[in-house]
Amino acid sequence: MADTALPADAVVVARLRARDETMFAALIDAWSPGMLRAARAFVADDHAAQDVVQEAWLGVLRGIGGFQGISSLRTWVYQIVMNKAKTRGVRDARTVPGLGVDDDHGPTVDPARFRGADDPYPGHWRSSPPAWPSPEDGALAAETRRQVAAALAVLPARQRVVVTLRDVAGHTSEEVCELLSISAANQRVLLHRGRAALRATLERHWVKEAMA
Repeated sequence: MADTALPADAVVVARLRARDETMFAALIDAWSPGMLRAARAFVADDHAAQDVVQEAWLGVLRGIGGFQGISSLRTWVYQIVMNKAKTRGVRDARTVPGLGVDDDHGPTVDPARFRGADDPYPGHWRSSPPAWPSPEDGALAAETRRQVAAALAVLPARQRVVVTLRDVAGHTSEEVCELLSISAANQRVLLHRGRAALRATLERHWVKEAMA
């Protein structure tokens, strides 16, 4: 069941508190894929991410009575999964640094690739990179998906988490700021640098494919 097909938070919470198994199963179907992707940004492998998500759902059941509605239900659930993922990451010796100011220095992309201040479109790319294929319509080839996953895995931890939450799990910038307790400006910097690194990897892949 997609998010748009779920009832309002108040209805979902009431049904979860009543131990409505159908409602719980619908939430698992709707949110588990995104939760797995978010957990994977913190832990070393898919198996660990699956364990984290299972623990998080148990945490949801145990804690739903105390849900106060300060945030959306989805944000609250994701806070649970990320807290458990961070704990698992530390236990597995893959610690994610605190999400403060990014410690990467210098521009992510060569400034010469952007139009100058005297251009009618300052700051835009001098030449348009290839359009990103859409995963939803099935156009993203398996090799490209592998390239994206590999590039995402080697991003600095803070960039990886923000890009995963925004572009993979589909959270809004406001939700990411709330989940990670970071400022809007810091979220934008981390997202820009992470996206730029992924874009550069894909460009190299596409050029290589075009020359093959």
